[in-house]
Amino acid sequence: MSTLTAEDLAAVKGRQQATWSSGDYAVIGTTLQLVGENLCEAVDVAAGSAVLDVAAGNGNASLAAARRGAAVVATDYVDTLLAQAARRAEAEGLVLHTRQADAEALPFDDATFDTVLSTFGVMFTPNPPQSGAELVRVCRPGGRIALANWTPEGFIGQMFKIVGAHVPPPAGVPSPLAWGTEQRVAELLPGADVAVTRRHFTFRYRSAEDWFDSFRTYYGPLLKAWEALDEGGRASLRSQLVDLVDGANRTQGGAMAVDSEYLEVVAVRR
Repeated sequence: MSTLTAEDLAAVKGRQQATWSSGDYAVIGTTLQLVGENLCEAVDVAAGSAVLDVAAGNGNASLAAARRGAAVVATDYVDTLLAQAARRAEAEGLVLHTRQADAEALPFDDATFDTVLSTFGVMFTPNPPQSGAELVRVCRPGGRIALANWTPEGFIGQMFKIVGAHVPPPAGVPSPLAWGTEQRVAELLPGADVAVTRRHFTFRYRSAEDWFDSFRTYYGPLLKAWEALDEGGRASLRSQLVDLVDGANRTQGGAMAVDSEYLEVVAVRR
């Protein structure tokens, strides 16, 4: 549980918003589209149902739900990412409503949505019990909450541990990777019956170096860590992350295919 005051949490949230606004997360996010599609299948999103995508980024899960005929609202606290989600929807002729919003204070009435989604989004909020309670609150009784969260043991979980060893996260802020554990995610969704499945997403790049350069350029958390390090720290970070990829790579000949474990969470609100 966070030990930070409300003022501390507001400051952390401000820094997080700046982090996710940096680089261009959409470049990375669009590669994860398959996760949004699979998550919508896992909760059997129905045409005409009301769907909320929380911390939607550039809209992977939102677009997947809209393709299935749902009435979708995408929220995020980074307006530039929502604008990209809207452009993607327009390009496909899909109806998608966007609204800038804080996942810890969703601007919707209780029991508004049939389905509430979040892919690698809500797990990064600095006050997990608050954001978890909000997911449950806006979901109707009998409705479903579906999340995709990186696990501590998986590739992205290991990446964050390496980054954190070089640039420690703010003191008192719970690890986002706790959302990728069965016990903790059940605790964070009070009033819902939670089931989880461990799945994998495969990162595919030309090489370990290509992956690193892409993430360092476009992925806010790695970009900000890189900017905070001196030359020696940067060399160490790059070396350890490239080694991580090389150790997990399941292809030959230089191309990268690394399976990254995530927790698929499906919860039914009581």
